[in-house]
Amino acid sequence: MKEDFLHYLWNLKKFDTQNLKTTRGETISILLSGHYLQLAGPDFFNAQLIIGEQKWAGNVEIHLKSSDWYVHNHEKDSAYENVILHVVWEHDIAIFRENNTEIPVLELKNYVSKASINSYQALVSPKSWIFCESQIHSIDSFVFQNWQERIFFERLERKSKAILELLTELNSDWEAVLFCLLARNFGLNTNGELFLKMAKSIPFSIIRKENSYFENLEALFFTQTGLLENDQEDIYFQELINRRDYLFHKYQLEKTISAPAQFFKHRPDNFPTIRLSQLANLYWNRHNLFSNIIELKTMEKAYQLFQVGVSAYWENHYQFDSISPKKKKAMSKSFIDLICINTIIPLQFAFAKSQGKEIAEELLRLLKEIRPESNSIINKFNTFGITAKNAFESQSLLQLKNEYCQKSRCLECAIGVALLKNN
Repeated sequence: MKEDFLHYLWNLKKFDTQNLKTTRGETISILLSGHYLQLAGPDFFNAQLIIGEQKWAGNVEIHLKSSDWYVHNHEKDSAYENVILHVVWEHDIAIFRENNTEIPVLELKNYVSKASINSYQALVSPKSWIFCESQIHSIDSFVFQNWQERIFFERLERKSKAILELLTELNSDWEAVLFCLLARNFGLNTNGELFLKMAKSIPFSIIRKENSYFENLEALFFTQTGLLENDQEDIYFQELINRRDYLFHKYQLEKTISAPAQFFKHRPDNFPTIRLSQLANLYWNRHNLFSNIIELKTMEKAYQLFQVGVSAYWENHYQFDSISPKKKKAMSKSFIDLICINTIIPLQFAFAKSQGKEIAEELLRLLKEIRPESNSIINKFNTFGITAKNAFESQSLLQLKNEYCQKSRCLECAIGVALLKNN
């Protein structure tokens, strides 16, 4: 038994409410169960109850045992002085306010049906992957779709908060924020944090000044990701070294390499050399990138905007001093999809939020144009009959798994609550 189950029972009145009595035998009538805000302080605010002959308005606190009141030191916290009812599963000790008046107690286990308890235990008993894996496919589509939308925007809010924090760090320069977000996502999981550190180490004012020379951008990017550390005889390598020395002297920059970029386990087209060259070419070719991205409404425009490849040298190289068959190495549609999911849509959401604008429907339309991601989580949901048809659905499933299933938050999840209601 966990407290979240008791919260669920009280919030939805999933128990016998007709014959309630306190542990001292006083009758209880629930007029309002209160607001479940999940904030610091009592669990339910502004409840209205009739206890005995007296009507009360105040807060309700819930614990597994009455003694948990003292375990959690509520007797020392003035926020709990307005508690009018202590709801517990098991009553083991009387609880008193600071003025020595006893707080009425409802021992809930006496009013919950065996069927409700069995349904809860069946839901939270260990499974191979998620608690509701054998039942999730049976959830009403209206409930499921509404929950997907809610948790998707919950995911966007979290990403937006990080973007707005980055905006503050970068002196409210939205173009610099975009550069950092793109750099991190061009680095993928392996090199993402290194590429982000690279982007932060180069003031965006320098990118603006040097974006007419893609070799200068490559020299800056490659230096700050450790790709120009091991001296080589390659002519282009030496040219980048010379440009690096000139630029670092001109702008009084410092190397900030924490670890060299990683090639291991990457397909050649995802090598850091290729992704950094594409990033340099993007800023060389697109001089109004931020405004274009903020105004982007369709994936067709996105594919056009990001249709850039690598510089001439990298068309027949993957690493310095190692020639390979010539290839344009333009960004693939699947890679642009990831950029849209992880950079463009969160940035549009954060920017609109900063402007006090609502663009939720526009973002959903754009996401629904994108193919769903393919990864172990999405593939596993598919085995339980939940198939993502687009990126909106795959993003919501990632949020569901990582923030609810993984953290056993079944009773905060519309799916878990629906399953308990149906049993």
